[in-house]
Amino acid sequence: MVFHRTSEIRAVLFDFDGVIRHFDAQFTPELERRYGLAEGSIHTAAFAEPLITQLTTGKIPRREWVRRIGEQIGSAEAAAEWSQPPAYADQQLLTLVDELRTEAFVTAVLTNGTDEVRAEAEQLGALQHFDAFFNSAEIGWIKPDPRVFHHVMNELGLRGPEIFFTDDSPNKLIGAQQVGMHTHHFTAVRALITALETAL
Repeated sequence: MVFHRTSEIRAVLFDFDGVIRHFDAQFTPELERRYGLAEGSIHTAAFAEPLITQLTTGKIPRREWVRRIGEQIGSAEAAAEWSQPPAYADQQLLTLVDELRTEAFVTAVLTNGTDEVRAEAEQLGALQHFDAFFNSAEIGWIKPDPRVFHHVMNELGLRGPEIFFTDDSPNKLIGAQQVGMHTHHFTAVRALITALETAL
């Protein structure tokens, strides 16, 4: 892969979970079965409003989120185990990131994360591949709010059209589009490479 800058794009911005970090899809269903919990009950508790927004805007720490999930599902033990899932970083994606940096593109992450996600990215060996790591829990706004994208633009010193953003959730792209960023719905690394080859 060789990317030559022929457009005004100077930076590539990546979502974290579902793009860089991935989880075992069977982990949660198997855990629920072991603890005798209804299928989907953990996900329902974990991502309910206003709890998930409180978490990802930095209003509550991750440990408090896990505690409240335990209360909702009636098992602190199950919540604690669920909060430490097996995870891995997509090495093909990180190779792509390194190639972009070699070609002098700025690379960054923007995640609707927790107060611990930066450390988790470092533990996975992913953090070092990026020039910047933007976390909603530190910023106070979450995707797709245009304000979080303005924050990224200000920190990078770039305009919207100078940034290419990819996320596996289509609705998260809306705010990026509103501030003029180029966007791509992430489904696979190969498709992302094709989109970048076209855009750059």
